[in-house]
Amino acid sequence: MGSESPDWRNKLYNNKRIRVNNWIRASQVRVILSNGDMIGVKPTYEALNMARSAGLDLVEISPNANPPVCKIMDFNKFMYEKEKQEKENRKKQKDNVLKEIRINPRIGNNDLQTKIRHMEDFLKEGNKVRVTVIFHGREMQHKDIGEGIINQVQEKLSQIAELDGKPSMLGNRMSVMLKPRSIKPQQKKEQAPGS
Repeated sequence: MGSESPDWRNKLYNNKRIRVNNWIRASQVRVILSNGDMIGVKPTYEALNMARSAGLDLVEISPNANPPVCKIMDFNKFMYEKEKQEKENRKKQKDNVLKEIRINPRIGNNDLQTKIRHMEDFLKEGNKVRVTVIFHGREMQHKDIGEGIINQVQEKLSQIAELDGKPSMLGNRMSVMLKPRSIKPQQKKEQAPGS
């Protein structure tokens, strides 16, 4: 049935890992019906005839098994469900981007507050933020100022962020990683109105 449709051929060629109907190379296959019942091992031509008589396709779902496992099903529907699942997985899998905010130890209070607001926006989007204090020349002797800035940032963002590791010093840079704080299930219930 599906072999007459041009869409079917395009999908088959685009996804060469899935063999269907006459493309199945094994001489014998383990056959599963469309309702999930397992028939057992059959010669490929016999399984193919069973699929054609049901108006469906014979789809190789486990090619590495011995013998390969094939299911009698509608291939177009199978590909549609597979694409739908992949799209759903891509939605769920958000790319975590690492943002970096660089700060000078001589930064003014208003400028620091602006940078903290930027960090807050990044964290609310689900991104990690690396806060880096860069020391120049004699500023290296006053690392306590950098630690104070990092502590101030951490304190301001403590509601939405948590440390991802300890502050580290590498050359003339002191940095710390902040990640979005995960909300516990109990907190989610409390925040939901009318629950």
